[in-house]
Amino acid sequence: MKRPLTGRVLLVAGLSAVALAGCSTRGASNATGAKGAEAKVPLSSVKVALVPGGAHPYFQPWKTAGQKAKTDFGLGQVTFNETAEWNQAKQNSLLDTLAAQGYNAFGIFGVSPTDINSTFAELKSKGSTVASLGSCPAGDVDKADFCLATDVEQAAYKAAQADIKAMGGHGNLVHLTGNNVDSNTQRRIAGVKKAVAETNGQVKLLTTITDVDTDLQTAQRAVSDLLTAHGTQIAGIVTTAYNPAVAAAAGVKRNHLPIKVVAIDDDPKILSGISDGSVAATVTQNPVGQAYVGSWALGRLRSGACTVRNPGTVIDSGSFVVTRDNVSTYDQERQTKTQQLLTAFKDTVLSCS
Repeated sequence: MKRPLTGRVLLVAGLSAVALAGCSTRGASNATGAKGAEAKVPLSSVKVALVPGGAHPYFQPWKTAGQKAKTDFGLGQVTFNETAEWNQAKQNSLLDTLAAQGYNAFGIFGVSPTDINSTFAELKSKGSTVASLGSCPAGDVDKADFCLATDVEQAAYKAAQADIKAMGGHGNLVHLTGNNVDSNTQRRIAGVKKAVAETNGQVKLLTTITDVDTDLQTAQRAVSDLLTAHGTQIAGIVTTAYNPAVAAAAGVKRNHLPIKVVAIDDDPKILSGISDGSVAATVTQNPVGQAYVGSWALGRLRSGACTVRNPGTVIDSGSFVVTRDNVSTYDQERQTKTQQLLTAFKDTVLSCS
């Protein structure tokens, strides 16, 4: 699947955490924003729609995170709708329908990074507040109010580094990833190549296989063909898309091959593989933080309590290397990052009076 972030990253790591409970009570909701900001319209009038580009396991945490945001921040409504079927025209139609139903704040993972800006502009022209969540438009312009997404190049770089370490610093590495025409895939490819280049020839990128994240069956076929043709030549497989990560972990384990697999995200099969040693590591993202903090910011913007300091700004939602050493505790780091994101939005991303 496509989960981009452009190079225009606002770094928020290192900001002091603030407890979510301390800023999420209903009693504070009309002014939560920071520095005593008062909403021009009640937060209960804000109806947030979280709209992925289509069905994918990555987005499932948006459901619960959105509902938690509704409760914690006193939003009028939060809905999750993934029926866009990975077609930009169908996603646009869905967004129009939601707007007609009274939704006035949108967190959107655009199907087409090259076309989604026109969708953002259309929604904003009708008075809606818009965030690009989990995905930023291609290029240097974002017509949404802000983008909160994974820095995919950095995440892929971390994953490749982890795999190279697991391989002992030498050998052949294979990269499995998503749609080749997606700008995000190209960023992931760049991140892996950067890590390989730093080995000064000790690690060779044997091949990069794209277009294998359509569904699990496609990924399984690709992994089976790869292992049949080159299994004995491969020291490591780094996967930067969800379905090939699951397929690679299962295929290597089933064939009893000494290949070091580094995955993406935290599918239960991946975490189980880390625990039993069949998966070397994974790099998890922060979909909960995207939906939770994104909904908070959309509420403050739509209510009039706050404005964006730099419209279209990009914020890295975080990525985290998970190994056997921290597989049982990594989510604490992710929760801390979400708290830091909330603080960053209050202190540096939004301006609230």
